[in-house]
Amino acid sequence: MDKLTIFTGNANVKLAQDICKYLKVQLGDALVSRFSEGEIRVKINENVRGKDVFVIQPTCPPSNDNLVELLIMIDALKRASSARITAVIPYYGYARQDRKDQPRVPITAKLVANLLTSAGSDRILTVDLHAGQIQGFFDIPMDHLFAINVFVEYFTKLKLKDIVVVSPDVGGIKMARAYAKRLSAQLAIVDKRRISPEQTEAMNILGEVNNHNCIIVDDLIATGSSMVEAAQALKKAGAKEIYAAVVHGVLSGNALKLIEKSNLRELLITDTIPFTRKKECPRIKVLSVASLLGEAIKRIHKEESVSCLFDEAKPYDSA
Repeated sequence: MDKLTIFTGNANVKLAQDICKYLKVQLGDALVSRFSEGEIRVKINENVRGKDVFVIQPTCPPSNDNLVELLIMIDALKRASSARITAVIPYYGYARQDRKDQPRVPITAKLVANLLTSAGSDRILTVDLHAGQIQGFFDIPMDHLFAINVFVEYFTKLKLKDIVVVSPDVGGIKMARAYAKRLSAQLAIVDKRRISPEQTEAMNILGEVNNHNCIIVDDLIATGSSMVEAAQALKKAGAKEIYAAVVHGVLSGNALKLIEKSNLRELLITDTIPFTRKKECPRIKVLSVASLLGEAIKRIHKEESVSCLFDEAKPYDSA
């Protein structure tokens, strides 16, 4: 492990520290600050020649700053003769712009992939992409991890009975089916109509939720309107306790106020994005993916299989 070096930008220092603690290594010494006019300043303060370097930096809000920090750090490490650079991106920003669903719109997820490759990344490590096809945007190796085990472990300890795993839309059926299989639970779907990119209106519940404990699963929560609408629809349909398990807690706009007033008993998110507003919303609980990412980093460094991290087959397959 003497060739392994881990650096981080300013996006999620706590997660990087937790990963280093898991791996029992020191966090790399790097200066990531700003010049007086606001431009990003990076300086690697230790020798990385011939090292296997991992840069931990989610591209969460402020997305542009964090993305450029990551790109500049990769460039600095490349010019410092690192043997291999792996960009560890727990949350891959711009992932919702993954296709042309309207005239004259960009495919920004592909643009970001090009930028990361051009900057000098040799490999990408990420968690729960918003769209699986983003893996095809890269011409370099990508390891795609899933946080399903983190949530399943939590709900197993709760020992809930009569569980129904709920997909908040038709597109999330594969994810919901994977959770239902692992929790030995039933499956339901919220049939909703999207009013705008930020707002939805829940319509019908496909599946039996009456007198059941419901767990809504999704990959990210932004404004929270979709989640709140789904919880309200489930409550009207006779659901008992309603939980939500969401990997990436973006929580923009007035999401916290919506969640506090919602029918959710608890919203579970991971620390792929830092959450520091616990006092504003005590219903939100943060679970860590540090051990998941740490184990993946160790396996990549030792050239071992990363797929072995999963107890069963690929979590979100069609089985």
